[in-house]
Amino acid sequence: MTTSSVQDLLSSLNPQQREAVQHIEGPLLILAGPGSGKTRVITYRIAYLVREVGVNPRRIMAMTFTNKAAKEMRERLDRLLGPRAAELSLGTFHSQCAAILRRDGTHVGLERNFHIYDDEDQITVVKKSLLDMDMDSGKFPPRAILSAISRAKSLVQDAEQFASSVDTYYEEIVARVYRRYESILTSAQAVDFDDLLMKTHQLLMGFPEVAERYQGRYLHLLVDEFQDTNVAQYAIARHIAKQHRNIAVVGDPDQSIYSWRNADLRNILSFQHDHPEAQLVTLGENYRSTKTILEGARNVIAANQQRLEKELFTERHQGEKIVIAEAYNPEEEALYVLQEVERLRKTADFTFNDVAVMYRVNSQSRAFEETCLRFGVPYRLVGGVRFYQRREVKDVITYLRVINNPYDEISLARIVNVPARGIGQRSLEDLTFWARQRNLSLWEAMQAVVKGRTEGGEAPPLASRPAGATAGITGLITDLIEQGQRVDIVTLLDNLLERIKYKQHLVSDPDRGEERWDNVMELRGVALQYKDWDPGEGLFAFLENVALVADVDRMDEAEREALTLITLHQAKGLEYPVVFMTGMEEGVLPHMRSMDDPGEMEEERRLTYVGMTRAKDRLYMVRAFRRGFGGASMPSGPSRFLADIPEHIISKPMGVRQVVTPARQPSFWPGARTVTPAADGKPSVQPFKVGEKVKHNKFGEGVVINCIATNDDYEVTVAFRTDAGIKRLLASFAPLERVREE
Repeated sequence: MTTSSVQDLLSSLNPQQREAVQHIEGPLLILAGPGSGKTRVITYRIAYLVREVGVNPRRIMAMTFTNKAAKEMRERLDRLLGPRAAELSLGTFHSQCAAILRRDGTHVGLERNFHIYDDEDQITVVKKSLLDMDMDSGKFPPRAILSAISRAKSLVQDAEQFASSVDTYYEEIVARVYRRYESILTSAQAVDFDDLLMKTHQLLMGFPEVAERYQGRYLHLLVDEFQDTNVAQYAIARHIAKQHRNIAVVGDPDQSIYSWRNADLRNILSFQHDHPEAQLVTLGENYRSTKTILEGARNVIAANQQRLEKELFTERHQGEKIVIAEAYNPEEEALYVLQEVERLRKTADFTFNDVAVMYRVNSQSRAFEETCLRFGVPYRLVGGVRFYQRREVKDVITYLRVINNPYDEISLARIVNVPARGIGQRSLEDLTFWARQRNLSLWEAMQAVVKGRTEGGEAPPLASRPAGATAGITGLITDLIEQGQRVDIVTLLDNLLERIKYKQHLVSDPDRGEERWDNVMELRGVALQYKDWDPGEGLFAFLENVALVADVDRMDEAEREALTLITLHQAKGLEYPVVFMTGMEEGVLPHMRSMDDPGEMEEERRLTYVGMTRAKDRLYMVRAFRRGFGGASMPSGPSRFLADIPEHIISKPMGVRQVVTPARQPSFWPGARTVTPAADGKPSVQPFKVGEKVKHNKFGEGVVINCIATNDDYEVTVAFRTDAGIKRLLASFAPLERVREE
């Protein structure tokens, strides 16, 4: 690399960024404030090590927390390093650990083709564990049990270690379920996400010859979002960097908001204690937000005690004041937000894509979704039913899992009667019980059904119809396993769908059958990426990829223009020109469960800080005077965090209720038709009759299937012939027109 090219690489960096990039030897802590260009620093540091210092890219490992971040980093490094970027070990913590376990997992009892169980699978295993031990899932909720197991694994406690430290009866129950849970995973050659970390830790700690190989190979280790690491992740990072001690971590304790995922803030707060020789570099210049937004965020976070002080500043303009607005209830809150969005679109040249509506809990999205639907506002919901969790997608993936490993009992039980083929739940339970008594797997029991007996001469206790159906699915899976060894993943998938007649199964369902088939075809599009892989290899690479995809990683910038509805936790790492933070009330943000815990209250403050610093140009902080708690609507006070924002940077609009009231229709939605109210407040004439054909300028043509009076309007339910399906619309607002018969 020439001197001029070195200067080209560094010329776009500020002094602090250059210092972080050019630090070579020893530990490095980079405190990176929001919008300070930390991704650029990480990628330029890697490029500098390769191009200037001469480090072989094979000797660099970089760990991120989301696939989205890893993808962005990979794309930047492709531009900086060209083909050599492919030699880097770069990915999420979980994907890097999965790769290590694929290579060396046999030391800890894992075959190379192990499965990665997702959240739904894990809940299924917990329920099965409770059932096996005759425990009541109502008394011991599976979700709570799984959370306790996950926390134990994040602290690198296996089932036996956890059992040895229990103090309460509930922990004793967790320990018993944990043992059975692990037994089921082991039998299926499966791991959960926490196992990817814990088993990698066990591998590195328990097998010195393996650990030394990785320690010798990786001369430099970089860890992004270090404030979000848990005990297991930090231990893995320290162990890999043990020989050369060139560990560079990047993070911001003020943005640590994932303690509920077992993130340990102490990791970043104590890094300098663990590495006394570490160099500290602070990235304080913000390139995202206006001076006003940054000043407000600084004042909110300053009240926290668990933090490392840093100066935040920006060279951007002063910008608009922060708007703090109050509505009467969540419905008016949503109306106010949409009215303001439309005003910004008309007067400030913003688009729907520029705007994010953020909230503390998922249930807050209801009012915004309903209001968007009522007025035909396009929106994308981040955090709804995830693509890979949709039933039809999960069914197909589970079939492929079984083809890859028929001994995966949880997956096999899920699809054995999908589509329905005459194997009822009772028959499945009888067969499973029979297999367990004889120390057989479910797959071996199904094979015994085909043969009519086991090697010992016993026949499984199934009636003729379920026995025939079981023999049929066993033969199908056997055929597909054989095909999987000689055909590519796409051909295998097509054969599977044809053999089980899955399209007919879906489209016969009146509940969005065609839409669900489209989801299967979308999955096929993902499989196309692995079409050229060797048979078998492509299958388990595909399965691993879909298991590691996170929800926010699926946000598609190429989608049609739409408003973004997203939780504050999911907004981490994103940015938008305009941000509406809603539910700014005591009990919502901060959440009511944080009221008695100073540590949790500090995390709520950090969450507010994260939300504020997602905004580039405009920031709105909106609250409702009344909100439902536990099914009841009651008054709520303004969030304490609002009081930390200086008055001189706040704009308070006139009372929102004066802007939005039931008597005043929003005037900004095109195509609205006035309905004259009668004396009782309802429209005097029913606008549409059941069976009438209508047309909507967005949803297309449809048929009215219901029309009922509601308050001072009519709610019209229309079954559209397009993918829009069934919609409920208010007659006075929706741009509906009758379709005249020729």
